[in-house]
Amino acid sequence: MTQEELAHLSDCSYNYIGQLERGEKNATVKKLAQISRALDYPLSELFEQVEGLTDTKEKKEKNIPLRCYEILCSKPEKEQKKLLHLILELEDYNN
Repeated sequence: MTQEELAHLSDCSYNYIGQLERGEKNATVKKLAQISRALDYPLSELFEQVEGLTDTKEKKEKNIPLRCYEILCSKPEKEQKKLLHLILELEDYNN
């Protein structure tokens, strides 16, 4: 993927993507989330790659809140709102 393609898919400027790549700028969490969605790559795994952290598949599967967060972040805002509404309805139903 080119910088231009990533910029377009992540709704960032081409210059911004280049500055990130060269280490001239630090990305906000919001921008990182946009970029991770554009790359179809979970944000948590992006941080793991940067930090050089490794988790076993088994450990990741046990981290339910993290997995839920990854799924939620991978969806557009409209779908995120629907998922939140569903979770809140389930919580009300269980109470």
